[in-house]
Amino acid sequence: MSLPNKDEMKGKFDQAKGKVKEGVGRTVNDQDMEAEGKMDQAKGNIQEGYGNAKRNVGDALKDLGDKVRK
Repeated sequence: MSLPNKDEMKGKFDQAKGKVKEGVGRTVNDQDMEAEGKMDQAKGNIQEGYGNAKRNVGDALKDLGDKVRK
């Protein structure tokens, strides 16, 4: 398994940022900030999933190439 790529890392960052925003919004009773935090988390989940799929395809192609060379 290879290292996480840029999309996976950005997705994780957006998820964390969203959790903080959601928590702050809930604490200060700011529904807009809370909703923005939830949207950031959703965006992060999608981006991380895309990055994960991209990495898995790359790993599969590398494995296939390794098998062909043998």
